[in-house]
Amino acid sequence: MPIPSRAALVDHLVRSRIAGDVATPRDNNLSHYRKLANGDRHYWLGLELGDRWTDEQDVLAVMAERCGVNDDPAHRMGQDTIDPELTVDALERMAARLRKAADGRERVLFATGHPGGLLDVHRQTADALRRAGCEIVRIPSGLMADEGMVFQFADVAVLERGATLWHTHSPAPMAAILDALAHLGRPLPDLVVADHGWAGCAGQRGLDAIGYADCNDPALFLGEAEGTLQVTVPLDDHVTDPRFYDPMTDYLLHAAGLLEDEREVAQEPAA
Repeated sequence: MPIPSRAALVDHLVRSRIAGDVATPRDNNLSHYRKLANGDRHYWLGLELGDRWTDEQDVLAVMAERCGVNDDPAHRMGQDTIDPELTVDALERMAARLRKAADGRERVLFATGHPGGLLDVHRQTADALRRAGCEIVRIPSGLMADEGMVFQFADVAVLERGATLWHTHSPAPMAAILDALAHLGRPLPDLVVADHGWAGCAGQRGLDAIGYADCNDPALFLGEAEGTLQVTVPLDDHVTDPRFYDPMTDYLLHAAGLLEDEREVAQEPAA
């Protein structure tokens, strides 16, 4: 398949519900914004937000600006949205940071709290950076966090419990990795590509961090607004088929100049 043009990718994001009218309902979004504002650290995703975001309407305003949710506080139930144009804008910012990593042959760590959706997005990106000369950080063995094991699968750090890759928002697995690297005297990553608490923890520790977040996970968008994270890409992080993310990943890697097979970019239809 050709690499999608921007217009084709926007159309695909909407049709696959990665963006546009997403599956996450409005009341779930607002509940998470309220809990973050009320200081529930589960929703801080490893960031230290202090008392800067205690008004849920301020959180909503950032989410409308950076993610594209409905900005009307009176819209309490039903459908909510992610603006696909904002998704592609963020992918292009992410691509620029990946290009910088490739040019500098940086050490890059990948991690996901959403292995059912985003594992292969991260794996393909890790493969591309390795081909470009980057070092993909190997995490220390024997790490534990949140009553599970922290290990790498296809170059991506994940949490495992009971022989199952675990969906987690917790920053504890990333903290375990970074603490272990420091304890062993190994260099920390130059860049972390992640999501959920994995990305939040890395950014809070002062590392360059870029990643993905759903419209019900506002903390990473607040982190980007404050400069703690460099890029947060808005998307539904678990759609019905993980292959739906492939055109998005192709677009990202093409924009970064990292595709091994530089296929022809799809042409826009004639006006």
